[in-house]
Amino acid sequence: MTNQNEHPKQELENIILSAKRLGVELDEADALQWLAAMSTSPTGEVAVDQKSGVFGHYITMLDFSAEDLAHFRNIGRIVEFADVPGQVETALALSGSAAQSKIQSYPGDADFFERVNILADTREQACRILGKIMREKALSTMQGDTYALIEVKFGSYPESILHDDKLEKAGSPISWTTAEVKAGKIQGLSQDGKPVEISWEQAAQNPGWCKLDWVVADPVRKQLVNASNMLDATWEAADGGITPLDGYLDSFFQEVYLDVESIPIFSKLVKHVSGDALDHYVHQLENEIKKYLVKDPNYGKVAKRLYNIFRLNGRYVEAAYLRELFDEPTTLLYQVWSLIRTVEDSFKPGIKIDDRTILNQVDELILSVVDTLEGEKEKEIVRLLIRFKDILTEDTERGELSPQAAAARSELINIVNNFFYEKLTEVPEIQEYIEKIKKMS
Repeated sequence: MTNQNEHPKQELENIILSAKRLGVELDEADALQWLAAMSTSPTGEVAVDQKSGVFGHYITMLDFSAEDLAHFRNIGRIVEFADVPGQVETALALSGSAAQSKIQSYPGDADFFERVNILADTREQACRILGKIMREKALSTMQGDTYALIEVKFGSYPESILHDDKLEKAGSPISWTTAEVKAGKIQGLSQDGKPVEISWEQAAQNPGWCKLDWVVADPVRKQLVNASNMLDATWEAADGGITPLDGYLDSFFQEVYLDVESIPIFSKLVKHVSGDALDHYVHQLENEIKKYLVKDPNYGKVAKRLYNIFRLNGRYVEAAYLRELFDEPTTLLYQVWSLIRTVEDSFKPGIKIDDRTILNQVDELILSVVDTLEGEKEKEIVRLLIRFKDILTEDTERGELSPQAAAARSELINIVNNFFYEKLTEVPEIQEYIEKIKKMS
């Protein structure tokens, strides 16, 4: 892909004018410095930070700050998979907003990505090993004083079935509750009403999307966070051939790897990444953007994905604008919305996370909103958060908070959407790109 900004200084001046009109403070000197770094970035190169012991794609590392590295490594100890000598090799990385901590003042979840390479004689054997280590990980981290497993995605439905009163189409990923993981099976009804059972071992042979989600409480910070680990599982045969178990070997455009000792396994795997990986990655993000534009509107998610596209396809000036946008006070609302989902997860029956940590998280966010925002917007958000806290304190027993949480979350995301919608659509270059994506087939 080529650089779309042939005259970066002139293009930047146009973006700065748009930013001023929209009330976004864009520092021209900082933007030019970042543009210079991007324009000279070596394509496909990996950068290593020897001081912090992390590494990743050169462009990704420009957005990473090691300030919260200890915090993320502590969470990483919960979510990571262990190596098994001669059988399983792993490389754990941060992804999402956690890997962009230099520019995202109000990050959302703690998203991890892990390469899991399995050495086995056959693909079937590799799938069995993957199933074994995933279930062991789920069972061993199902419940703790500071964390709880929420959901596991593993396998694909071999046929369309009715599961928990929802029609799951053939080929769609299976989401396992903790009870189903313990039982080792999913039960439902076929389309003609007959009982259907899918065992964990059966799901392992077509693993598809492999992801685990937890809610984690930090006892030092007294904060809650949703933590996830998405796996890119591969089978390495005796002849050294690498086969992705989900059919596609992921690229490395958005990960910051947490241990330089995993460079050998990382290097071995990325040699097999497709030559059109960048085009595939951008197309994948564009499909996600279309979903968040049309099917499930969320302009905050649109903005984050646009940034990841622009910094890789040469639209650096637009990317520079979005970098500043993530630092705007109103983007704190994105964290508020994420918190409500996290609190809802942590308040479910059987979860042992201390109620004081949950309530403290809400109090801290109320204070952050008061300190950061102003006017009617501040009053409205504080009102919603106080109402949400009242819901928590009035419940003497843990239970589902979905109706109340969904109402507050809906109001909050509407405010977030309005903010990002205005800031994106009022910049002609970005609006043009959005319209192109909407027309994608």
